[in-house]
Amino acid sequence: MRLTNVLTIASVACAASVWESLQQRFIGQVYHQDYELISLHKSLVDIPSISGDEEAVGKFLERYLQKNGFTVELQSVKPGRDNVYAYLGSKRNTSVLLTSHIDTVPPYIPYYQSGDKIYGRGSNDAKGSVASQIIALKELYESGEVGEGDVSLLFVVGEEYDGIGMRHASDKLGAYWDHAIFGEPTELKLGVGHKGIYNIEIDVEGKASHSGYPQLGIDANKKLIDILYQIEHAEYPADQLLGNSSVNVGIIEAGVAANVVSPKARAKILIRVAHSTSTVSGTIKHIVDEANKEYDNVKLVDIQNKEPVYLDFEVPGFETVVLAYFTDVPNLERQFKSRYLYGPGSILVAHSADEYVTVADLKNAVDGYKRLTRYLLK
Repeated sequence: MRLTNVLTIASVACAASVWESLQQRFIGQVYHQDYELISLHKSLVDIPSISGDEEAVGKFLERYLQKNGFTVELQSVKPGRDNVYAYLGSKRNTSVLLTSHIDTVPPYIPYYQSGDKIYGRGSNDAKGSVASQIIALKELYESGEVGEGDVSLLFVVGEEYDGIGMRHASDKLGAYWDHAIFGEPTELKLGVGHKGIYNIEIDVEGKASHSGYPQLGIDANKKLIDILYQIEHAEYPADQLLGNSSVNVGIIEAGVAANVVSPKARAKILIRVAHSTSTVSGTIKHIVDEANKEYDNVKLVDIQNKEPVYLDFEVPGFETVVLAYFTDVPNLERQFKSRYLYGPGSILVAHSADEYVTVADLKNAVDGYKRLTRYLLK
């Protein structure tokens, strides 16, 4: 090997070593400056909490919040599944509520960090919000800006599955607030609202026969395909704020074998509704009714029906965003003066194999929650 090549390789290796050292020094500085935030977030992500299995993370939060001077209540939703409600002193009703969820979608993905990005299941959705909300309130209290009766924390189970935690808090917790700030990944922007959902199932019954003699059977698959085509191409309401409605045929279960005329077919469909779910449900019902005139044995099953949500968003210094996903906001039924949706991270990486949030987003979310709280308390 020539001397020039050796020198080049040595120079590259040295540069890489210096760069790695600078990276480590930068991350070390971040950890030193914001150790409590990053440490809390890591502890939360380290604990698996897939919907239905939130006990461990709830117990951790109970201990952490008590250690930091909060009054903490665990609200049992189901055995091993507790909402966590925390406040300062003895006043359960507060002016402002900071709230998010502690469950995640499957599968569990361990915590790891690469540069400024923190990966792991729930790092973004929504343990980033949980950690940032806690640290924001803690800093506001330590600086003397808030006290007893001003702000409380509510962290619920089951948001990713059926909303059971927030609905249970709404019905049974017996606490009240003037304003609520819901934590979800919004890219540090205030959500102006989000679409509703119309979740349905279409079941079609046919008649099996040998595929060589299809005239002896009734093909449920063909029936379902016709119906799905009409559902996909129907006109649905739009909204000036939330945009267009959208249809997703998420699951199709059909047939028994390639050489058998299909005796049954099923589709599960989720429509993101931008205006009124009653209009959408009426359209779907009409399609099914028309199909039954020709085919018979087509069944429509309503699984879930949630109206669009409109939020407060006009706060100086904050950008806004329209959201296509659904949240726990409508599950907390109170006469709020205002409701906000805000948090670190992007929904575009939530639920993915590469879910992450940045250190910068976590830090900025703490500042954002503090600014929103000050705005509501002034």
